[in-house]
Amino acid sequence: MTFKFLSAALAALCAVSALAQTVTVPAVTPPAAPVAAVPAATVSIVMTTSEGPITLALEKDRAPLTTANFLRYVDQKRLDGVTFYRAMKLGTDSGLIQGGPQGEAKRLLPPVKHEPTSQTGLSHVDATISLARFAPGTATADFFITVGPVLSLDADPSGRGDKDGFAAFGHVVAGMDVVKRILAAPTSPNAGLGVMKGQMIAAPVRVLTVRRVK
Repeated sequence: MTFKFLSAALAALCAVSALAQTVTVPAVTPPAAPVAAVPAATVSIVMTTSEGPITLALEKDRAPLTTANFLRYVDQKRLDGVTFYRAMKLGTDSGLIQGGPQGEAKRLLPPVKHEPTSQTGLSHVDATISLARFAPGTATADFFITVGPVLSLDADPSGRGDKDGFAAFGHVVAGMDVVKRILAAPTSPNAGLGVMKGQMIAAPVRVLTVRRVK
């Protein structure tokens, strides 16, 4: 879950008369100072786990649907007691950890419309929180946090196969040491289906509470 800002500078051309003995150069108005970009509004939450707290800033301006969906789970305390159950290691100190209700029906709300990174402008850089899903539009409350950039999870309209990517909607602002500890947790070699086989945490890490930061 980078942005490119394009700024154009206008140059004024001053015509000088070759016939006049006194050369008059038209006054040039200095360019206006660039206007600083206004930071997008975020909502802070703290996820208290059995390994320690993780504080996140959720992008309510850039990913409004996904953030509002996640905050419904937070405010209704539907994430209290879920676990981090997956650690996908992509190399030394990189990969992602995944957590959530794991299909526990009593915790789930209706799926949220997919917000691809090509729409939000976000990217799966280091410390990004994003929604797990099957097909686009099926995501509920299972989520993952990246360790190191995993840009292959971004939407790629020109790519092959699943071009929609995953819905990044925030980033960790404190507690990446906790995230990395969870990523380093031992996994079961036989648990998990398909691509998740061998990535299931042997002793899942409990999420005690998830609350907005007041």
